[in-house]
Amino acid sequence: MPQPPNVSDVGERIERLLDELGALTDPITRAKAEELVRLLVDLYGAGLDHIMRAVTEAEAAAVLQRFVDDDLVAGLLILHDLHPLDVEERIRAALDEVRPYLGLHSGGVELTELTDEGTVRLRLEGTCHGCPSSRITVTQAIERAVLAAAPEVSGIEVEGLAEPAPAASELLQIQPKPPGPCPVPEQPGGPLSAEASIR
Repeated sequence: MPQPPNVSDVGERIERLLDELGALTDPITRAKAEELVRLLVDLYGAGLDHIMRAVTEAEAAAVLQRFVDDDLVAGLLILHDLHPLDVEERIRAALDEVRPYLGLHSGGVELTELTDEGTVRLRLEGTCHGCPSSRITVTQAIERAVLAAAPEVSGIEVEGLAEPAPAASELLQIQPKPPGPCPVPEQPGGPLSAEASIR
């Protein structure tokens, strides 16, 4: 049995090829290539639909679970809108997977909303809320898990995410001129010539 392709690598290659197709200058060639891609996707989608109906009708829960657990198959099911779990269920499952990691930081995360536009709104809980290290935790763990489970999501907003501390601005302190004569003796070539600084 051949080794399955790396889903991420294949996805990136497909994106590059689609970009190249879009850049074709000959509109007839571009239209034919785009139609070919659409027809193939529709054909595979119809085949997957038949498979999913057969598995669902046979109440083959174990087989269905294997489909969902397989990244390649699950990605195809999502692409063709055939995944047995809806977007919100997949997001909740993804958050369940990262909760143990957040627990190491004495925190948690709650899904507060999934907008019609596809934006996921989350709230940090516990001591993770407001913690500067939460920025890394959210960005690397939560976003990766949510986007892997629900690639159709358009954005992720997190309530309770600590903002990075603003960079300290360097201010030059200007003091008033002290009373009396200048403490640096006047030398030829200016007040801070090489001779004055050596003495």
